[in-house]
Amino acid sequence: MRILTLITIVLFSSLITHAQLIATVEMKEKVEGICDNDNVYGLFDGFDGQVEAKCSVTKEMMQEQLNQVLFLKNKPKYKGKGMVGVYINCKGEAIGWRISVKTNKTLDEQLMNIFQTYLNWTAGTLNGEKVDSSELISYKIKKGKLTLN
Repeated sequence: MRILTLITIVLFSSLITHAQLIATVEMKEKVEGICDNDNVYGLFDGFDGQVEAKCSVTKEMMQEQLNQVLFLKNKPKYKGKGMVGVYINCKGEAIGWRISVKTNKTLDEQLMNIFQTYLNWTAGTLNGEKVDSSELISYKIKKGKLTLN
């Protein structure tokens, strides 16, 4: 019985290792600028055939710019977490920015004003083809200092 169980586990594991995990985004409404509204992906670097979209602005430059918002300058002890999402179309254009995890209304607005300036991206790819994708950018704020995750 143990050998049969072991063989079953090994066979099942080998099937899984050849499978490719592909996350698709359910689009509830059309987003202007998306190349193919029916095929928008959540890509993950390191998964076979997937390369995430990349912003032309480095993570370090983003953090520096985001930390300049007035809200954080005026509240040096502020603590929180947040997340924004963006769709990047197959041409590498950032469209449809949205707040996924809210913090403070004023802070969210100030941060979003900066995030929306990050327009140029390298489109994500799936099996070598440029595709529409969705990226989530999460951050934490500790002692008034924002750090991107």
